[in-house]
Amino acid sequence: MGADLTIKNLHVSIEEKEILKGLDLEVNRGEVHAIMGPNGSGKSTLANTLMGHPAYRVTEGEIWLKGKNLVALAPDERSRLGMFLAFQYPSAVPGVSVANFLRTAINARRTGPGQAGNGGSVGISMREFRVLLKEGMAMLKMDPGFASRYVNDGFSGGEKKRLEILQMALLKPEIAVLDETDSGLDIDALRIVSEGVNQLLGPNLGVLVITHYQRILNYIKPGFVHILLDGRIALSGGPELALQLEEKGYDWVKE
Repeated sequence: MGADLTIKNLHVSIEEKEILKGLDLEVNRGEVHAIMGPNGSGKSTLANTLMGHPAYRVTEGEIWLKGKNLVALAPDERSRLGMFLAFQYPSAVPGVSVANFLRTAINARRTGPGQAGNGGSVGISMREFRVLLKEGMAMLKMDPGFASRYVNDGFSGGEKKRLEILQMALLKPEIAVLDETDSGLDIDALRIVSEGVNQLLGPNLGVLVITHYQRILNYIKPGFVHILLDGRIALSGGPELALQLEEKGYDWVKE
C-alpha cells in the first residue's frame, strides 16, 4: 500500500514557464514534513497545485490521495477527500462573517456532491457548530467577537493566520499544507499559531510545512525535511537538515 499522499514526477507550468520539473514526494497521516527552499524554487507552486489552483497547469505526473488522482479534480472535490491549504496570503471577504464562512465550509465538505450517498451525510447543526467554533477559538486564543467579524477584512497578519488554522481545526483534513504560514508573524503570533497546529497533530493528520526559515520548525517539529531547488527535491533528511540550512544556506546543497 502506498502513502496517503503520493506525488509522482510532477511537472507544473504557469504562463508557459515550467516551475516544477519532476517532483516526487510521499506524506502519510501522522507525519510532519517540511519543504524548504529559496525564492523561486517552486514551494508555493507546489502548494497551489496540490489544492487545484487553475493558474497552475500540470503537464506531467500524478498526485494521489486516498486512491484518487487529484490532477483531474476541482478544488472542492480535493477538499472533500481531505486536502487542506492554509494560504500564505489569505484573501479578505467583506460582508461575510467568520462564523457564516466556517459553517458554510463545513456543510460543503459534509454534504457536497458524492457525500450524500456516502452514508447519507447531513449538514452540521447550529449547536454542534457553536461548540466546535468555541473550542477552536479558545485553542487559538481568539476573542469570541472574532466570529462576527468579516473574513480577513482589516485583520492583522496574525489574525489571518489564526483563521487559517481555525479552518483547519473545524474542517478536520487528512493532509494539510501550510504555505509559509510563518510569513508576516511576530514571535507571539507564530507561537500561538504553531501551538494550534500542534494540538491538531495526530494519527489522522499529515502536515506539509512549506517555509523559508527554521523559525517555525522550532515550534512545529518535522520528522522529515526536504530541500526544494529548481523545481525538484534536491535533498531529503531528518530535522537536522533544517539546522544545516540555517547555518550554511542553500549553496552547499547545489555542490
